[in-house]
Amino acid sequence: MEQKLPLPPFNFETATQKVKMAEDAWNTKDPERVSSAYTINTEWRNRDQFINGREEVKTFLKLKWEKELEYKLKKELWAFTNNRIAVRFEYEWRDNAGQWYRSYGNENWEFDENGFMKKRFASINDLKIEETQRRVF
Repeated sequence: MEQKLPLPPFNFETATQKVKMAEDAWNTKDPERVSSAYTINTEWRNRDQFINGREEVKTFLKLKWEKELEYKLKKELWAFTNNRIAVRFEYEWRDNAGQWYRSYGNENWEFDENGFMKKRFASINDLKIEETQRRVF
């Protein structure tokens, strides 16, 4: 059976590694690569959207990065236990009109025994910023 290392139960080192791997993957803006970290039947809440399954995740991410241009993300481990990780994050992006945003949020992750994320619940707020205020590069 395929596994996505590191596996739960997590300790500080492996939880930090999982967060860094997620950050690196999301910064590629590659829906195929990002979605490969999730179970086939993953459950997401992203803002006000409910997304079910890896195929819906791919579609969601493709549309996301068509809208959120020059996207750059930074994640930070907040807490962990057994097969769950909590993360705080911020990312910056601009829209087609050139308006820059910083998006802040928290994610709660739950993993299966093979290290794939089966649940992702994200709460996100957007703040308009000037390009000169960017800090995530």
